Amino acid sequence: MSDTGLRRTHNEDSFVMRPDLGFVAVADGMGGSASGEVASRMFTETVLDIFSKNSEKGEKELPELVRHVFKLSNERILRAAQNDTRHQGMGCTAEVLAFYSTGYISGHVGDSRTYLFREGQLRQITKDHSLVQDQLDKGLITPDEAREHPLRQVLLRAVGVMEDPAVDVTSGKTQPGDIFLICSDGLTDMLEDTSIREALLLALDLEQKTDRLISLANAAGGKDNITVALCEVIAP
Repeated sequence: MSDTGLRRTHNEDSFVMRPDLGFVAVADGMGGSASGEVASRMFTETVLDIFSKNSEKGEKELPELVRHVFKLSNERILRAAQNDTRHQGMGCTAEVLAFYSTGYISGHVGDSRTYLFREGQLRQITKDHSLVQDQLDKGLITPDEAREHPLRQVLLRAVGVMEDPAVDVTSGKTQPGDIFLICSDGLTDMLEDTSIREALLLALDLEQKTDRLISLANAAGGKDNITVALCEVIAP
């Protein structure tokens, strides 16, 4: 689900979820009114295009396929910005989560996030490519200071703003009952991980949990667009 939130007039997030093709992608646009929306949509359209043509890829091929998605979408967004002055400076943060028979591959650029909820515990798979995360890693600020930092929206990496941005590609095995959460920062800027975990622990189906998370983010202020995608691994 994707929601505009309470402060924005339009939604610059984009997502695509295709269980039949084994992937989900979320992108959060940046760069001004219409342009952020254009960039995020170009990313998700590229993901769908690539995975539709490569639906039989497995564990060995998926990491390179995910990297190709980011490279191609980066090129497309840069080209669109060069060809239309209205789109100059646009880009997006992006997440791709692809599944094969026994595991997953995660591709990540920016400060949208992918989490794994397993046996009641929530673990963030990705690490934000942001100035604040960099300062956290260096011990210059505390987690509490990070949440209220005036520069917390400053990104160090994004899709479509530079040539060949580095893409974080990680992998792992899945097990029945795993729930993966892929979201834009409109969720995580409003909710602590403990609140997200509590919502995922509720005896609700995936759709209800997704709706619950968006409602909680809006109740906390809804300062940005909120996109939440949940994927559950079921036993064969």
